[in-house]
Amino acid sequence: MKKYLFFRIIRSLVSIFLVTTLTYIIIYSLVPRRDVFKDDTMVQKLKSEPDKLTDYENNAFSKMNYIEYLDTKTLLAKASKDGKEVTAAHTAENKKLLESWAKKNGFALKRYRISKDYYVTRELPIWERLGRFYGNLIQVDNPWAVHDPKNPNMKRYVRFENDKLAGFALVGSGTKFKYQIYFNSSFPWIHQNIIHINLGTSYPTFAGLPVSQVMGSRQGQTVSEKFTFPNGRTLNTSDNIYTRQYQPTANQDDDAKERYGDHYTATDQIQSDPSMIGTSFKAGFFALIITYVISIPMAIVMARFKGRFFDRLGTGIVTVLISVPSLAFIYAFRYAGSALFGLPDSFPTLGAGNVNSWVLPTFVLGFLSVSGLVIWFRRYMIDQQSSDYVKFAKAKGLEEGEIYSKHIFKNASIPIVQGIPGQIIGLIGGATMTETIFAMPGMGKMLPDSIIAHNNPLVISIVFIFTTIAVFSVLLGDILMTIVDPRIKLSTSGDD
Repeated sequence: MKKYLFFRIIRSLVSIFLVTTLTYIIIYSLVPRRDVFKDDTMVQKLKSEPDKLTDYENNAFSKMNYIEYLDTKTLLAKASKDGKEVTAAHTAENKKLLESWAKKNGFALKRYRISKDYYVTRELPIWERLGRFYGNLIQVDNPWAVHDPKNPNMKRYVRFENDKLAGFALVGSGTKFKYQIYFNSSFPWIHQNIIHINLGTSYPTFAGLPVSQVMGSRQGQTVSEKFTFPNGRTLNTSDNIYTRQYQPTANQDDDAKERYGDHYTATDQIQSDPSMIGTSFKAGFFALIITYVISIPMAIVMARFKGRFFDRLGTGIVTVLISVPSLAFIYAFRYAGSALFGLPDSFPTLGAGNVNSWVLPTFVLGFLSVSGLVIWFRRYMIDQQSSDYVKFAKAKGLEEGEIYSKHIFKNASIPIVQGIPGQIIGLIGGATMTETIFAMPGMGKMLPDSIIAHNNPLVISIVFIFTTIAVFSVLLGDILMTIVDPRIKLSTSGDD
């Protein structure tokens, strides 16, 4: 089994790589680059200042890995390293030196429209863009991550301490994050800041923010909590002390430094609502439970009373659910829930803090998968009824209910578990429509929004996350089957 899992994980990683790479190539090759600024209001504001507009656009393209861009200041600094100082003066000698440097390093020398100062750009081939994406994908914090010229004597270590703010934690100095491993009452209770996934920089929506922060940070209103700081002061603050990051001396806030007692004063804010990933995970988890709680009993009863009233009624309901387009079903269910039960038809109406906000989108997401699962499981149960072990059980005099509960359902638990990966993959697709219609701030809604806004880094990142969930859910299904039925052995071809 160990060998099987090893090769299965390798295949899963390869699948994720291929899907993400294909998506990356399609987006960066087929989507016109000019569309990136289609809805960017900043472009309209800077049209009267051509130099600033050029700098803004090139910086945006650089962050999205279309080009490598050096403004005048950076260009002069790099060109002067070759032994001869290059100044900003518009002389023939400076131009010659800059042209020589640009040609040597593969850049195109250009000039701003108004100031006539020089800058350079270099088109990044698709293979280099992919290399940068995967090369920077995993970032590991360490005691040499921070380099602050104004703090040359900074201690560098990682050790366990009983910290005054965070309690018992793995604390770092010289690391980007203060608390490398910490514990608190929030799920999953053990947290880490050592390994971070870098999915690029978001643009044009959530401009300038890391994509991982856009999707992984909590949302909603800020919430204050009471903390007693190392200097003895007790304050109500919205600072999330577990996210303390190193702040360079040049940008340091004296009050924050005095309060925390060191340079780790940059923090995220405590917010009331789950992150985009958290919102989608929470809705998807309960939707999966709803799907199975409704589908399995319904399919069992339909199979047991095949051809009778309940089976015909259930078949009719399932047929209607299959016939009605998903979009129409979502709108009809939303209207019925709002009109009959007074539930909000839009998630932001009451917000994530109110359980009523979750009811309709979660039930809709669960119901979208019910019809397919009922049909498949009913057919399986009917097939089992004619099996030899069922005939033998009847011959022994066992009651029909006992046969179903102790024999048929036990064997049926294997395909139930086997079907979980498919249901998870189906939920991912359904979440895109459901979250969009109910305006849920999750990953499903973010995907079409990002496509419309031409936020390429966010689109690729969401595809990467969805692919990872889908691929590893299949592996999870295999492992669960071995738990349900120990007779099943996972092995690679040729193993004993």
